[in-house]
Amino acid sequence: MFEVLVYLYENYWRPDACPDHAQLTRKLSAVGFESDEIQEALTWLDGLAETAQAYSGEQSVDSLRLYTPAEMERLGEESVGFISFLESAGVLPPPMREMVIDRASAVGECPLALEDLKVIVLMVFWSLGEEPDALILDELFVAPEERLIH
Repeated sequence: MFEVLVYLYENYWRPDACPDHAQLTRKLSAVGFESDEIQEALTWLDGLAETAQAYSGEQSVDSLRLYTPAEMERLGEESVGFISFLESAGVLPPPMREMVIDRASAVGECPLALEDLKVIVLMVFWSLGEEPDALILDELFVAPEERLIH
């Protein structure tokens, strides 16, 4: 599923630039994605659109997020730490944080791999028509061992 999401991010500027599900399914099949992977990704994206509408209300910038034991198990310590990092850097406001947690909870893996969480964060930005700044894109795409230290 995550490969399909990355493909969509790389090939469509915004969700509304994507064709309808039937045409998109044909295009994704033509480039080699399996039908079950495509359907899982499209269902996940439908949930993302619903979540974006649900969390469109304002929340306090100073809100504190406490994770339930089930959320901690689902996300894992590494992913919760990354979400906290993005919040403390000021790039993941509370409504977007909640979207990330909601969409991470929709994935069946437990705990969620950090690389998969990064794709989810990227797709939340994409769904809202926002481009993360260059430093955040670096965090989302470049593996720590590949970074150059100046």
